[in-house]
Amino acid sequence: MSEEFINKHIKVTGIVQGVGFRPTVFAYASRHKLGGWVLNSSQGVEIEVSGSPDAVSAFVCELRSSPPTHAVIEHFEVKELPDHPYPNFEIRNSTDQENNFVPVPSDLAICADCVSELFDPANRRYRYPFINCTHCGPRYSIIKAIPYDRPSTTMSGFDLCPDCAREYHDPTDRRFHAQPIACPVCGPKVWFQDSGNAVVEGEAAIARARELIQAGNIVAVKGLGGFHLFCDASKPEVIERLRSRKHRNGKPLAVMGFNLVNVNPYILLNEVEIKLLQSPAAPIVLTEPTERGKEILSLIAPDQSRIGLMLAYTPLHLLLLEPAPGFPSLLVATSGNLSEEPICYTQEEAISRLSSIADGFLMHDRPIHHAIDDSLTQVLHLENTQEYPIRRARGLNTLPIKVPEGLQVLAAGAELKSTFCLARQGRAFLSHHLGDLQNQETLSAYEHAVAHDQSLYRIQPELVSCDMHPDYLSTRFAQDFANARDLPLLRVQHHHAHLAACILDNALDPQEPVIGLTFDGTGFGSDGSIWGGEILMGNCRGFERAFHLQPIPQPGGDLAVREPARMALSYLLSAGYSSEELRPELSLYEFLGEERARVITAQIKGNLNTPLTSSMGRLFDAVSSLIGLYHTVSYEAQGAAALEKLAVSGVQDFYKIDFDDGVINQVALFPQILKDLRNDLSPHLISTKFHNAIAQVSLTCLIALREQYKINKVVISGGVWQNLYLLKYTWALLKASGFTVYTHRRVPANDACISLGQVAVALAQSKR
Repeated sequence: MSEEFINKHIKVTGIVQGVGFRPTVFAYASRHKLGGWVLNSSQGVEIEVSGSPDAVSAFVCELRSSPPTHAVIEHFEVKELPDHPYPNFEIRNSTDQENNFVPVPSDLAICADCVSELFDPANRRYRYPFINCTHCGPRYSIIKAIPYDRPSTTMSGFDLCPDCAREYHDPTDRRFHAQPIACPVCGPKVWFQDSGNAVVEGEAAIARARELIQAGNIVAVKGLGGFHLFCDASKPEVIERLRSRKHRNGKPLAVMGFNLVNVNPYILLNEVEIKLLQSPAAPIVLTEPTERGKEILSLIAPDQSRIGLMLAYTPLHLLLLEPAPGFPSLLVATSGNLSEEPICYTQEEAISRLSSIADGFLMHDRPIHHAIDDSLTQVLHLENTQEYPIRRARGLNTLPIKVPEGLQVLAAGAELKSTFCLARQGRAFLSHHLGDLQNQETLSAYEHAVAHDQSLYRIQPELVSCDMHPDYLSTRFAQDFANARDLPLLRVQHHHAHLAACILDNALDPQEPVIGLTFDGTGFGSDGSIWGGEILMGNCRGFERAFHLQPIPQPGGDLAVREPARMALSYLLSAGYSSEELRPELSLYEFLGEERARVITAQIKGNLNTPLTSSMGRLFDAVSSLIGLYHTVSYEAQGAAALEKLAVSGVQDFYKIDFDDGVINQVALFPQILKDLRNDLSPHLISTKFHNAIAQVSLTCLIALREQYKINKVVISGGVWQNLYLLKYTWALLKASGFTVYTHRRVPANDACISLGQVAVALAQSKR
């Protein structure tokens, strides 16, 4: 062959299927007049091109620098081949090799082009609730198997009409191989049914749902990954009815708006928040309310200072929230479930479980293969403005995290904010948020998700890791899974997993020692007690417990989590106070009542069902009860959230806490707080001084460790660090003292990161 002609083979791995990679390759190859082919394989995308050296080089350069918008490239490999001319460039059928796999794409919010078509009367998909293209629409929620082709999705039951088939097979069309492609002729349908099973279809169904919402009713809507419950966010009586029916008391509710213009009167947004809201992941973003928005905030999140906002991310949502005179600008959009149960995702489930909540149902017949909730995130302003996730789910769950090469691992996670994690070939796949693993319904959803993702990523675990807590359902699942397959089981200490997760989240060396500020509510300790206020030293292989809060009796065990007054009483007794001297001045005694306070006191003194805890979360609970915020809570960390809301920026004063022989004497806080209460210091200043005290004692401990061990890197993990006041104040103190500080960026700081940490520890220890 001529020297003016070469062949090259290109293999691209990562999230490269379902994101328009093949049509992009086709367009670039055509532009550079190259022959060859492109196909999806079970490893990624494979390409062969032939042409002049300059043209091939230009093609490779363009593909490297300008891949499809939603692609996430991990490896881009180019090899020269023997010369072989191709008369043209073609897109070939997908190939599959057993045991190979490729990361699957996440569900994507509707793109601008599809929004334009949705509201264009001249377009054949005008007002069609399931409009999508290569750049948007369902992905993970409809995938049954890989490679990602239409027959392997829940769209396989919808035969393409001639117009859709033409688009689907045209490499120059925006809908080329868009697997969920559909139109009003051949695609899914929408209908509305009320409790009497009366049915209207199409546009009339959406109109009926809007009428009910506007009239103050609650409507269950089948969305992309499951059902939402929608209602008017501005009507107190409707919110109260929703909370009562859903058994969701004071827990925050999210809201949805049509677009940025529509939500502007209620929300203050910065550039990063706008970017997140309009991103393909379209998560719920915690945002600052305007004065008008504070009225909404008081209804949907009374203990919070920010509103959880998302924008309509599917065509059905856009049609449901379309602005019109009298129609509310913000709708509550909360998960379609009873409190603590998994989200409903089939019509049958919704009718069975949501009929007692919803006044009507907006349904559709596009099957959801795998339920998935909305992601929840926030923006953190430190040295740079960064995302700080709270719940990693729709739009984010399939993004792999780089881990060391090693065995294939299944990590079972914790109990609260439950996730699992699968690892293979240097990539970890953290599951979407599955909820609190405390009932059979959630356990069933968890088991289904493990089986689904294991099949999807073709992972056959060689090692299983889990939490040390013997009563976690995730631990029991891991034991059964490992026993059934004769696999080794590694039990990982909870806070070591937090430390390891933050190491991987920041791509640090797994073997380099760091200091870990790991503060949360509950974690089973190596000594069998309940940990939660831990300063660790270690890496992914192991750790030492350098400092911890003084262990305090937790009367009633888990009951004290639901009744912070119990922890407040325990702390007061530990500080040397008696009920008799404090009863007249503290409301927690009025809540408990004389007899119950006496019984709990005897329980603590007699060491009856009072496990010791060093939990930072329980300390926050106790202080919230002490100053009269919450003596009983309806959801985890409700008192701590209210305490954070009171804290005032700019105040430098703090309570004094000392430590001795690795034990932090946080009990010393209580005489100081009582003194301020007696002097009528405002709750705002008491909360601020308390928060500042935790930051200051953390700094003092870390300086002592640095002086002794010469470790300067600090990782911050654990659910307590979702408290942004505490996080920012602590970070500022540490940075000013010369520490290098790492926070979570891609995975939550709460227990959702535990399974990733378990993978990190498993891989590190398996290499010993």
